[in-house]
Amino acid sequence: MTANQFTVTERAAKRIAEILNGEANARMMRVSVDGGGCSGFQYRFDLVAADEPGDLVVSRSGVKVVVDPVSLPYMAGSELDFVDDLIGAQFKVKNPLAKASCGCGTSFSV
Repeated sequence: MTANQFTVTERAAKRIAEILNGEANARMMRVSVDGGGCSGFQYRFDLVAADEPGDLVVSRSGVKVVVDPVSLPYMAGSELDFVDDLIGAQFKVKNPLAKASCGCGTSFSV
């Protein structure tokens, strides 16, 4: 899969950079999909020191986001954004493959 199948918005890149600035060992953010959540799957966000073999690495404004090869098919065509609104501030994955999602936007089904 190519990098254009998972993108990172400028807002997300800026927020990741702010978070990484306060972390001694983390160099990038990993976005993955885990089983669970009220809709079947849920997104997971971790700060990591390095990418793993087979990871998709997406760079934006000097920030790297990695997606593992198992999670990528569930997020093909998705966009990672950072939203700060009345409900709160959070990373949000806009996933065109999600057929349903929960109210908080952290879990989905395909």
